[in-house]
Amino acid sequence: MENYRKGSHTIFDCKYHLVWVTKYRYQVLMGEVGVRLRELIRQQCMKNRVQILKGHVAPEHVHLHVSVPPNIAISKLLQNLKGYSSHKLLQEFKTLSKRYWGQHLWARDYFVATTGTVTDEVIQQYIAGHESFEKDDGFTIGHERL
Repeated sequence: MENYRKGSHTIFDCKYHLVWVTKYRYQVLMGEVGVRLRELIRQQCMKNRVQILKGHVAPEHVHLHVSVPPNIAISKLLQNLKGYSSHKLLQEFKTLSKRYWGQHLWARDYFVATTGTVTDEVIQQYIAGHESFEKDDGFTIGHERL
């Protein structure tokens, strides 16, 4: 349990691999822009209690491996990260605002995958250890002994 994080009423280990790209895959995330983007991502993650396990800013995309509290939807987290960073970067770097005149730095899409050390088989074996008599499509009901 040493790798689990704790909230006020939860113990969790929700890890994700996130990737998003610049619009038209322009290679603009270099130098000062890349450094500032890293700062903005760190600020927003800290604000939302998201722990960055590993990250990388490439010239045209961002990779993050993060631990996210269970009350935060991944779509909302990405909306926040992309929206805030786009707004700030376009505001601070005039060269970007000339290239992205429509106020959209990021492409609409993104990639997300869950990660972790527990496989599907381990979870299914754990649940199978609690099985009782009534089975219905792999979703069982346990019976307490009276």
